[in-house]
Amino acid sequence: MFDIDKWQEIIGTLRKNKLRSFLTAFGVFWGIFMLVLLLGMGKGLQNGIFNRFGDGAKNSIFFFTGRTSVAHQGMAPGREIKFTNDDLSAIMREVSNVKIIAPRNRLFGEFTINYKKQNGSYQVFGSTDDFLLLNGERLNKGRLLNAMDAKEKRKVVILGEVAKKVLFGEQNAIGEYVNIRGIYFKVVGIFNLKGNNGGRGEERAYIPFSTLQITFNQPNQVQTMAMVAQNGIPAKVIEDKVKKVLAQRHKFAAEDPMALYVNNNETELNQLNGLFRGIEIFVWIVGIGTLIAGIVGVSNIMLIIVKERTREIGVRKALGATPFSVVSLILQESIVITAFSGYLGLLAGAGLLDGIRYLLEANNVELPFFAHPEVDLGVAISATIVLVLAGALAGLVPALKAANIKPIEALRAD
Repeated sequence: MFDIDKWQEIIGTLRKNKLRSFLTAFGVFWGIFMLVLLLGMGKGLQNGIFNRFGDGAKNSIFFFTGRTSVAHQGMAPGREIKFTNDDLSAIMREVSNVKIIAPRNRLFGEFTINYKKQNGSYQVFGSTDDFLLLNGERLNKGRLLNAMDAKEKRKVVILGEVAKKVLFGEQNAIGEYVNIRGIYFKVVGIFNLKGNNGGRGEERAYIPFSTLQITFNQPNQVQTMAMVAQNGIPAKVIEDKVKKVLAQRHKFAAEDPMALYVNNNETELNQLNGLFRGIEIFVWIVGIGTLIAGIVGVSNIMLIIVKERTREIGVRKALGATPFSVVSLILQESIVITAFSGYLGLLAGAGLLDGIRYLLEANNVELPFFAHPEVDLGVAISATIVLVLAGALAGLVPALKAANIKPIEALRAD
């Protein structure tokens, strides 16, 4: 039941000692403020790092060729491993849990792409439509490569947004022809790549994989293979199985760390998730530690207040006040201080994070490993619960002390 007299009494007590009340509340305010700010900054760091993975499949695995570093079956180390088209078929045939497998080749070096009098030196890749799906290239305009392009070995090309702007400016590029190493390719699409290493990911051109093989003399050569596992199958399982298949086909030790280079995005994501869970736990420990310092301050102040009001409490009890009413008064005053100041800290922390996010977005600033700092609803609810519990805890000891005051001894107190 709402008791206006009790609220007036609490407000009067706080006004009577303004400086003490302010300093007490500031300790709680700072604890919640730092907790929210650190959690938000940690989330921004997590978002920034995860953005580096772009829109590609999070459970994708990329295999690159290397050189053997250990002897195997009488063959000396130092042999160069080269993938072939047959390896793609063998993996799909022998590794049952592979959902998609896609190759990609590259013209060595950065080749100049010409359009009329404009030219730019960009990386040129040959890939399938599945590789673009796994790697994260996303359509901006026109279309991406498709299965018919590969089947018919069409001379078509898609350009990254950066390459398109250099070659065509604001002009429409779709349907135009560009010269790549003396061969003309029709531009059919423009793509973007999220988390593209400062724009480098969009300084590229893609042509059909089969077209690159036959046009630029890379018959039966595969430089990179990307694949994803079927739903529910860990990427590490596929990685180990594919290594065994390739080791048997190319006669190298499956445990040779240099024969193949593997980039397992799922493993990296799991490691990063573990790292950020640890960071979040650390932030909660630091934030709650700071909050506890504020709670101790509130508790000490409430003890002082109880001591100052000993005679008053004695009179209350002599007039019939129950221990519960005395306890509730002290607890309510403690909760008011902690909840109000803590809520202000929560608002200040969230407001500062919103301000940082607004400045970054308004000025189109992209930091390498930091993006969209925020505190989610769960954290806000958790912080609110912590505030209420903190207020109750801070006032519990002083409240019990006040409840145990004997009226006769209280009336004799100075």
